[in-house]
Amino acid sequence: MCVGVPMQVLSVDGIAARARDGREEALIDLSLTGPVPPGTWVLTHLGAAREVISAQDAALIAAALDGLRDVMAGGTGGAAFDDIDARGPQLPPHLLAAQAAGRTEG
Repeated sequence: MCVGVPMQVLSVDGIAARARDGREEALIDLSLTGPVPPGTWVLTHLGAAREVISAQDAALIAAALDGLRDVMAGGTGGAAFDDIDARGPQLPPHLLAAQAAGRTEG
């Protein structure tokens, strides 16, 4: 399973950047996002930045990953998923459009 990890860019050198996820620092590839200024949050997969995200989204994703780590260690996950519990499940926009057009069940 590939899990996206939010990282904050520390420095940029062409299409490479040093970034930190709060636990560790890593060299990441910026080929898909292009150069971004230090301080920018990106969602990374397998060492590559896939998209620029907001600091708020980075915090929510990091909390969810911490909750997942806690659950995997036998804990309850704490409040890591409160934002999801508060709003309930939601379809992504492309599936909402398909549903509205009558192309899905449910």
